[in-house]
Amino acid sequence: MFYYLLKYVVLGPLLRLFFRPVIEGTEHIPADGAAIVAGNHLSFSDHFLMPAIIKRRITFLAKAEYFTGPGVKGRLTAAFFRSAGQIPVDRSGKEAGQAAIREGLGVLSRGELLGIYPEGTRSHDGRLYKGKVGVAVMAIRAQVPVVPCAMVGTFEIQPPGKVVPRIKQVTIRFGEPLDFSRYAGLENEKAAVRAVTDEIMYAILGLSGQEYVDEYAAKVKAAEQAERPGKFPKLRR
Repeated sequence: MFYYLLKYVVLGPLLRLFFRPVIEGTEHIPADGAAIVAGNHLSFSDHFLMPAIIKRRITFLAKAEYFTGPGVKGRLTAAFFRSAGQIPVDRSGKEAGQAAIREGLGVLSRGELLGIYPEGTRSHDGRLYKGKVGVAVMAIRAQVPVVPCAMVGTFEIQPPGKVVPRIKQVTIRFGEPLDFSRYAGLENEKAAVRAVTDEIMYAILGLSGQEYVDEYAAKVKAAEQAERPGKFPKLRR
């Protein structure tokens, strides 16, 4: 109930008014049945803009930190994400990754839309980074299509560290669903899941036009922070 109240009465109309999103390719989102929507991740605003403009409800795997923040702000953020039906994901290691996959498969088993950011974290510089293979494991195991999505302009309105977004038009593009049925039964094969993940990232790249970096975003971010301490004081994974 709270999800639809936000979408149609409170947040959705405001987002459309202020950011006037240009929306392309929504016909590629299945009208029913399970599917994964895999997108680039440039801004905290991504969590709100994309769900606000598609007809179907979508459940995202959201980082656990959104549910455990301190103080009043932390409690409000946690309440919002829980009320919107988002699922907390611990990103601290391999076992945490397996838990996230189980949660995602649970959403898909109910015939719902699952939203995921394969990069695993927001881009700190606007570039597109190497995808993690969890999205491929879920797509192969659940045998569901993957709809690539590109957020364009959200980095400019709210880059990491900026609390209040700039008022500027953004574009949200959806590409044709990707079918990975040819990989059925191969979700435990490293070469297969890497190939599927790379195909998804290439589709996102074609929609977004970003510069691509064949390394994990978290690794690059950590290296830059270690090299230039204090330069990125507000960045969060």
